[in-house]
Amino acid sequence: MGSFQTIVRFVQEGGFFMYPIVLVLALGLAIAVERFIYLNNTRRSNIKTWDHMLPLIEKGSFSEAMNAAKDSTDAVGKILAYGLSRLNTSRRRTDVETAMEEGLMEMVPRLEKRTHYLATFANIATLLGLLGTIIGLIQAFTAVANADPAQKAELLSSSISVAMNTTALGLIVAIPLLLFYSFLQTKTTQVVDSLEMAAVKFLNIIGEHQHKENQQG
Repeated sequence: MGSFQTIVRFVQEGGFFMYPIVLVLALGLAIAVERFIYLNNTRRSNIKTWDHMLPLIEKGSFSEAMNAAKDSTDAVGKILAYGLSRLNTSRRRTDVETAMEEGLMEMVPRLEKRTHYLATFANIATLLGLLGTIIGLIQAFTAVANADPAQKAELLSSSISVAMNTTALGLIVAIPLLLFYSFLQTKTTQVVDSLEMAAVKFLNIIGEHQHKENQQG
C-alpha cells in the first residue's frame, strides 16, 4: 500500500501533464498485450493448420487441401487457398507464386496492425514529459520572483524537483513501450517468415508433383 501511495503522490505532485502520460501508458500496454496474444494465437493456429494440410498436399490431394484451406480462418490457410485456387487454372510456378504473394500481402497488414502505435506513444510520452517540465519550470520561476528572498532558494529547489517529475515519468513510460514495440516487431517478423517458408514448401511440393507427372507422361 505504501508503494502505491508513493506512486499516486508522485503523479499528483507532477502536475497536469502526468495524467496524459499515464493515459498513454495505459493505451500502450493495452495494445501490447492485445498484439502479443494475437500473434501467439496466430502462430499456434498457423502451425496446426499447416500440420493438417501438409500431408494432403504431399499426397497430391489438392481438392481436399483446397476444401480445408477454404474452411480455415488462419493466415497460412488463406495463403494456401490462393495458391491452390490458382493451381486449378494454371500449372506455372510463377502464377501460383504470384497468387500466394497476393495472399501474403493481404495478411501482413493484419499482423502489423496497431504495433506501430507503440513507437508513437513512446515519443508522445517523452514529449509530454518535457513539455510538462518546461511549463513547471516557468511556473516555478514566476512564483520565485514574487517570493520572500529568504525562501527563494528552497522554493526554487522544490519547484524544480516537482517539475522534473514529468520528464522522469515520460521516460519511464517511453522506454518500456519502445521495448514492447521492438519485441512485437520481432514476433511479427517471425510469423511472416513462417508464412513465407510455408509458401516456398508448398511451391516445392507442387513442383515435385509436376515433375513426376511429366516423367509418367
